[in-house]
Amino acid sequence: MEKTTGIEFPYAKDNKERLPWEHYLSEFEQADPQEIAQRLQIAYDQEAKSFQVTLLGTVYSVTWPDFQVTHKEDSVGYYPLEDTVSAKILVIRYLLYGLVFPNGGEFYTYREMPSGDLYDRQFNGRCILRLAYGFGSKIDRFRLVMERMGGKKLEFGDASYEVRLTEDYYVRFILWEGDDEFPPSSQILFSDNFPNAFEAEDRTVVAEVCIGMMKALDKCIGS
Repeated sequence: MEKTTGIEFPYAKDNKERLPWEHYLSEFEQADPQEIAQRLQIAYDQEAKSFQVTLLGTVYSVTWPDFQVTHKEDSVGYYPLEDTVSAKILVIRYLLYGLVFPNGGEFYTYREMPSGDLYDRQFNGRCILRLAYGFGSKIDRFRLVMERMGGKKLEFGDASYEVRLTEDYYVRFILWEGDDEFPPSSQILFSDNFPNAFEAEDRTVVAEVCIGMMKALDKCIGS
C-alpha cells in the first residue's frame, strides 16, 4: 500500500514537489517535537501533538507526526500553508533545520546573502520580475494587498512594505511604477538573520510564497 503524504498532488509521481515532500515528511515523522519546540522557541501542545506556527501574520496549528495544518480564524482570507505544497515544504524545512536568531536591523538583497550570486538570475526571473510585472502597473492594488497581509508601510520606491515571515524573520517588497520610458521594477530584501534558517533556495521559495499570496489576495479583494 502506498504511503499517504496528506497532500493531493495534481500530477503523478513525476511531480517535482512529491519526492521532496515525502523526504521531509519522513524526517519530520522521526523528529523529536520537543527538540523542535525548544530550538525554535514555539509552542507545542503535547496532548494535541501540534505546534503553533506563525506564517505571514496567520497562526497555524501543525500536527506531528503527520503535518496536518489548520489556521486560526483571522481576517486575512488566504492561507498558503494550507493551500500550497511549496509553503508546506518551506515550513517543514524550517521546523527540521531552522534556528531562532535575532535580526540586527539590516536588510540585504538575495545576491548579497550566502550563495545568492550563484542563483541570482533564477531569483530575478522567479521573483523580482514576477513582482514588478504583477503589481508595478497597479500600485494601489499592491498597497491594499500588503495592508491585508499586515505589512508595515515603508518609504522606499513608489510603494514598499515589510512583512513578518515567521518569528524574527522579515521580508521587504519595494515597487517602482513603470511609465512610457521605463518598465516597472522591484526589489526584495531579507532581514540579516535569514541565513541562519533559510538557504538560497528557501529564500526563493519565501519570496514565491509571498508573491503567490499577494496574487491570491488581489483576487479575493476584488475590484
